[in-house]
Amino acid sequence: MTTMTPEQKDLLALCALRVESKSIDWNLLARICQSREALDVVLSGDLPEDSAIARRNQPLLREALASMDEARSRVASEYEAAESAGARLVTVLDPDYPANLRVIPNLPPFLFYLGCLEARDARSAAVVGTRNASEEGLQRAARMARGLVEHDVVVFSGLAKGVDTAAHTATVDAGGRTVAVMGTGIAHKIYPAQNKPLAAQIVESGGALVSQFWPTSSAATWTFPRRNVVTSGSTMGSIVVEASSTSGAKMQARIAHEHGKHVFLLRSLATKEPWAAKMIAERKAVEVTELNDVLALMGEATRVQQAGEQRLQLTLAGL
Repeated sequence: MTTMTPEQKDLLALCALRVESKSIDWNLLARICQSREALDVVLSGDLPEDSAIARRNQPLLREALASMDEARSRVASEYEAAESAGARLVTVLDPDYPANLRVIPNLPPFLFYLGCLEARDARSAAVVGTRNASEEGLQRAARMARGLVEHDVVVFSGLAKGVDTAAHTATVDAGGRTVAVMGTGIAHKIYPAQNKPLAAQIVESGGALVSQFWPTSSAATWTFPRRNVVTSGSTMGSIVVEASSTSGAKMQARIAHEHGKHVFLLRSLATKEPWAAKMIAERKAVEVTELNDVLALMGEATRVQQAGEQRLQLTLAGL
C-alpha cells in the first residue's frame, strides 16, 4: 500500500473532524474537495457551496478545525488498519476515483478497497435483491449475472446473502469481474460471516471489495443504506430481481432513479410487488424480461468517464 499523499491526508482529516457527536457532512466535503486549492479553502474554514447544507455545516467546520491534530491521529490509525488488511485508498482527489460515482451528488469522499479498480468498471450494472430470495429468484439473479459477463459488463452487488450472493458467485464462476460494495469497513470482519470465502474468491478472481467507511467500522443499521447509495452510484443502472416493500433493494431502486441511473425491474417482480408496478407506471423504472432489454439501454464506459471528467472540471471551475 502506497503512502497517503498530503492531499489525501488533509481530506481524510476533514472527514475525521468531530464536535461532540457531529461530523461535517461527508458528501459535502466530497463535492467540494476535489483539488488542492479547494482543500485549502475548506481548511481555512470556508465551505464554497451555495446550499443549505453548506450553511448548516459552516459553523461546525470552524469549531471542529481546532481539533485537527486529533483528527489526523484518527486518520493515521485507520490507515494503518487498512494497510494491515492489504487495502488501498482512492479519493475524489485522485484521477482513478470511479467515474460513475463522481457524477452523483452524494458521492463518498474516499473508498478503501481490496483487489483493483479498473476503468472498465464504468460499464457496469448492479444486480440486487432480497436476502430471503426464492429459489427462482436466485436462479434469475445468476442467469442475469452470467449474461452480463458474456457482454463484458462488470457486475456490482452488496455481498449480502440471497440475491447478492447468487450474483457474485455466478459472475466469478463465469470468469467475469464483480465488485462487492461492503456495509462495513475494509479491515473489519466480512459481513455476513458466511460470505468470507466468497469475498476472498472475488478478490482472487480479479474483482474488488470496496468500502466507503473507516476501515475498522462495524456493521450498523445506517451503514447499509449508505452502501446502497454507492452500489447505485458506481454503476450505470440497477437490476432488481426480488424485493419486498421493506427491502434494501427497493431503496436502491429509488436511489438509482434519484441518481439518474437506469432502474431495471424484472417482470416477475413487477407482477408481484405493487411498489415495483408503481415505479414502472410512473416511468421511474423499466420492466425487463431478458438481458437484451438491459443491454439496449447500457452505454459505453468511455462516455461515463467523459461525464466524470466534465463534472470534475465544473467542480473546479466553481471555486
